[in-house]
Amino acid sequence: MRAILKNYRQSPRKVRLVANLIKGKNVSAAQNDLSFLIKRASDPMKKLLESAIANALENFKVPAENLFVKDVRVEKGLVLKRFMPRAFGRASEIKKRSSHIKIILEEKKPAEIKKPIVKSKK
Repeated sequence: MRAILKNYRQSPRKVRLVANLIKGKNVSAAQNDLSFLIKRASDPMKKLLESAIANALENFKVPAENLFVKDVRVEKGLVLKRFMPRAFGRASEIKKRSSHIKIILEEKKPAEIKKPIVKSKK
């Protein structure tokens, strides 16, 4: 269960700050965090998360309450190269970076009952 956004026009370094905040969280908690976050990447990330939830419901019949964000990958996309005039007739290169964002959701498994560890006396 996933959703992909390609060529989002923001640097991957800045998008990863938002992506790392929602990794491993419950879907409803991740949506809540993204709605109150003051970063430019939070709105497209929230829209992408909602798309992944819709994909899970439509394709796999998994309700949103059982989902959590397994992984968020932000990879380097296209780089547009522009030139800025500098002193003495030179020009320096400006790189306008873009990102590919991939959100992977997974269904929660029922928690396994762990037996307490009993240490033997020596």
